[in-house]
Amino acid sequence: MLDRAGEPGETVSDVVFRRLRQDIISGALPPGAKIKLEQAKERYSISISSLREILSRLTTENLVVAEGQRGFEVSPASRQELMELADLRIVLETHAISLAFASGDLEWEGRIVAAHHKLATAEKRLLIGDASRTIDWVRYDWEFHQAIVSACNSAVLMATLSSVFDRFLRYHMLAESFRGKAVVDDHKLLFELALAKDAEKAKEVIRQHVLSGVEHVLRTYEIS
Repeated sequence: MLDRAGEPGETVSDVVFRRLRQDIISGALPPGAKIKLEQAKERYSISISSLREILSRLTTENLVVAEGQRGFEVSPASRQELMELADLRIVLETHAISLAFASGDLEWEGRIVAAHHKLATAEKRLLIGDASRTIDWVRYDWEFHQAIVSACNSAVLMATLSSVFDRFLRYHMLAESFRGKAVVDDHKLLFELALAKDAEKAKEVIRQHVLSGVEHVLRTYEIS
């Protein structure tokens, strides 16, 4: 996930993979940008051979495109991909909600409460114009959504949702997109529905939440 802290046992390649992936998702490396190996080698302090392996890994997530002998570039952004990612996120997240709400316990509820508190605090600061908290909001947004589905008891589902969430998030970062009070209200309602274990209403909120995000990106970011 974007801006995730280092983990025990990570290799140098793991750390660089995470940094490069974050730079793509955050828009620091924009869609279509050529990734010049010599420059990237210096920027990320890693060998060319290891860098090629990392970039090949990123192609499997459709974040990087291999151009044969010409090297690599950041995957382009497109309206079609945005719509497909939105549909996929809705399918995965609503399925995970059904599983999580059926098995969530007191510890699960505690994770949701803690995650929502951090997210709500960051959102309050954004609402008063403190743009310096945007990165915090991005991280806490995922942590909140992750907490809600964390009792789904499927590592594969969680990993797949995380990957889709990040690719979807890239469009919001490109659009510099914080939707304001509407998204804050969505999160508050999701929080209440999670604690009430009202899966059907929560799934409908997720659908509208994601689709509203797509509409906002399309209004604020020029995309073909």
